[in-house]
Amino acid sequence: MPTINVDKYALFKELGREFTPDSFQELCFDFGIELDKDTEDDPSRPKDQAPELAIEIPANRYDMLCFEGIAMHLNIFLQNHATPNYRLLDIPEEKLQSITVTKECEQVRPYVAGAILRNIKFTEASYNSFIGLQDKLHQNLARQRTLVSIGTHDLDTIKGPFTYTALPPKDISFVPLNQTKKMNGEELMQFYETDKHLGRYLHIIKDKPVYPVIFDANQTVCSLPPIINSDHSKITLNTTNVFIEITATDQTKLDIVCNIMVAMFSKYCADPFTIEPVKIISDHNGATRITPSLAKRTMEVEIDYLNGSCGLNESPETLCKLLDKMAYEAKPSKDPKFISVTVPPTRADVLHACDVMEDVAIAYGFNKLPRSEPNKSSTIGKPLLINKLSDIVRNESAMSGWVEVMPLILCSHAENFEWLNRVDDGKTAIKLENPKTAEYQIVRTSLLPGLLKTIRENKSVRLPLKIFESADVAFKDETSERRARNERRWAAAFYGKTSGFEIVHGLLDRVLSMLRIAFVTHDEGLQGKSMDFEVKENPSPEDGYFIEEINEPTFFGGRAAAIYVRLNGKVQRIGEFGVLHPSVLEKYELKYPVSTLEINLEVFL
Repeated sequence: MPTINVDKYALFKELGREFTPDSFQELCFDFGIELDKDTEDDPSRPKDQAPELAIEIPANRYDMLCFEGIAMHLNIFLQNHATPNYRLLDIPEEKLQSITVTKECEQVRPYVAGAILRNIKFTEASYNSFIGLQDKLHQNLARQRTLVSIGTHDLDTIKGPFTYTALPPKDISFVPLNQTKKMNGEELMQFYETDKHLGRYLHIIKDKPVYPVIFDANQTVCSLPPIINSDHSKITLNTTNVFIEITATDQTKLDIVCNIMVAMFSKYCADPFTIEPVKIISDHNGATRITPSLAKRTMEVEIDYLNGSCGLNESPETLCKLLDKMAYEAKPSKDPKFISVTVPPTRADVLHACDVMEDVAIAYGFNKLPRSEPNKSSTIGKPLLINKLSDIVRNESAMSGWVEVMPLILCSHAENFEWLNRVDDGKTAIKLENPKTAEYQIVRTSLLPGLLKTIRENKSVRLPLKIFESADVAFKDETSERRARNERRWAAAFYGKTSGFEIVHGLLDRVLSMLRIAFVTHDEGLQGKSMDFEVKENPSPEDGYFIEEINEPTFFGGRAAAIYVRLNGKVQRIGEFGVLHPSVLEKYELKYPVSTLEINLEVFL
């Protein structure tokens, strides 16, 4: 969770009262945040520095990543004041400042939003908080500026209308923030390559044929998003009109960031909580609009759901008062079974009735929630059946002398297919759209690549190596809601100077016997017939497992078998084991034989 450092006494002043360490700790707990540190008695704190509170904020509360957000929501929770009424200045559309977006931006960073804070008065503390919020949003919601980047400018130093376009690096020339030398795009990349702060963002656009850039009406460069602003328009403590431009690759997160920025700092405007909108002209893709939207969302939430989930029996009016403490606007609905909940524009984390229910519980008080039966708010956790089964197999393998390993679930396409002499049919493997390295291209469809790479990196360990893993693989599945599904598997690998075929066979027999799956002899009529992976009818009433020789390129000829289980009169292939083919060993740089075993555990549920 992100940690925000705030001036202790400035926060207490904003809240209108002094707190003891225990009382403030209790307030934080009640609200669902956590006081991590109080530097009041810290001997390392400089004497001229005010005491600070380090407050941990939930990862979903982007509206509390600054002093202003924390103070505002605690004040609302304490009922010191109501939720602010954010509003846009009523200005004729033709008189609005505008940003015209060109088609070239689609190649690199297609979306932009803007807003203006008029007649704002900064103090050193509020100025630092303004800059700090941008940095926190860049780190968290914006995913290190890859999704969203924020630029802030002194509007009195530039002139609209503005243009957002993308040009070749050599055609962009300006003086970067806090520099004195003019640079073009290529020179700027070289200059900041070793910069500890900005160097980590260069990769976002460095290899693009064009760079995004924002010009004012005089063709003065305002910023090169997502890297740096121009020194020409930098804001200072004396800035009174702030122009905010935000560029993005994700329009949803763009709107969230825009709303949060203006909502938190519009309180310092001469007319508090009033924002001047900006018109975005994007005719090439039909995305012309006014930003920020500051649109509120209204949800109809079932009263029985809120009460039942929290173990309460409160009236609609009481529930509405509780939600008022959490910055909502709530009132009884026309339908007596529901309440109408209006979500403020800063609460993008509220997606479902369960989010509203959580805030009801916070406002009521976690420690006050009823604990007696049949209250559903107090439950006892238990493992999923598949996890319980995996633990049983894991424990049995470990007690048999095998060492558990936990490789990554991502691997390269070659490791998953070509190196195992397997063919990708293009229908099962889940591929990453934009992998950062060749090592992480797909989600594995087998546990074997991870086991073999583990052996490769531990060849210096005394032989034999006996390792296993019980974890998920994943497949495309158009019948699933998410068009993909996980499958829990168990696999083992033996690496030594002998093949170890009989050792992995023994481990298989031990684990399946422990699962009450006995070894049986399959019907003579099935010998030599293709079993594949589908479920087949079998007339034999005897349940158990059996093996059948297979000839697959992953394994050495004559040293591999498919594993079948007969359950409730049906036979299903659940995996295979055998000695790996020499070509597989060569690809994984292994000089001794390896025997492997892999089965699907989900058939035993």
